Amino acid sequence: MPSPPLPASPHHLLPLARWPADARAALTGVFTDIDDTLTTDGAITPDALKALADLKAAGLAVVAITGRPVGWSLPFVNSWPVDAIVAENGAVALRPATGGSVEKRYQQDAATRAANFARMQAVLARIEREIPGAGRATDSPGRETDIAIDHSEFVTLDDDTIARVVALMRGEGMHATVSSIHINGWYGDNDKLEGARWIVRELWGRTLDDERDRWAYVGDSTNDQLMFRSFAHSIGVANVARFVPQLEHLPRYVTQGERGAGFAEAAHAVLSAR
Repeated sequence: MPSPPLPASPHHLLPLARWPADARAALTGVFTDIDDTLTTDGAITPDALKALADLKAAGLAVVAITGRPVGWSLPFVNSWPVDAIVAENGAVALRPATGGSVEKRYQQDAATRAANFARMQAVLARIEREIPGAGRATDSPGRETDIAIDHSEFVTLDDDTIARVVALMRGEGMHATVSSIHINGWYGDNDKLEGARWIVRELWGRTLDDERDRWAYVGDSTNDQLMFRSFAHSIGVANVARFVPQLEHLPRYVTQGERGAGFAEAAHAVLSAR
């Protein structure tokens, strides 16, 4: 179903044609969400995959930052042309290693992860027990540092139920965000922005805040709004329209295409200025 029309705004959701060419030409790298940004109907599309490869070939850093779990992300680390996938909302970094293996890096130490995992499983059980219709996401067995409730991937939860899940998570002291498909909850100080800062330090030994105006971010939903707020070059693919009523911070620019086609459009805008 097509997304609803986007509201007019003089400050946000500008068409990509309004993105200055000199700003696009100066970019060092691109961060991107995965679900409903790179993917369409749950799979990456050929145009989005080619866009990733074209960005890399042009010398840009490319990092996917997602709420998806480690287990779900592992198969794509070596098959997608990216420098890293930062999974579980900034908690875990996966990057290609020699011989087709994958290197894992964590923000939390092993003891902290083990303690938090036990606490999170108790919260997950409480959600499933107390909130009718709420159930763990099918990718939950691959999660190491967070929990996820499915609201739009294989089941549909209404806004009131989503709000109840978020409130319960936060009442248990967790961070909670809503992506295009899941409600994610976790313990710790990580989020997508901290994950971006961390991976730039880890991989390139640089400070993201010193060069944030040379990075773009592409996303589609409420768990991207911290990135929309933090990056001057923030782009929403057109299906962000679904979440505009819930977004306190909108992307600066918006594509005409949805999902993978929208990401390819954003990549073309970057590359056409180089």
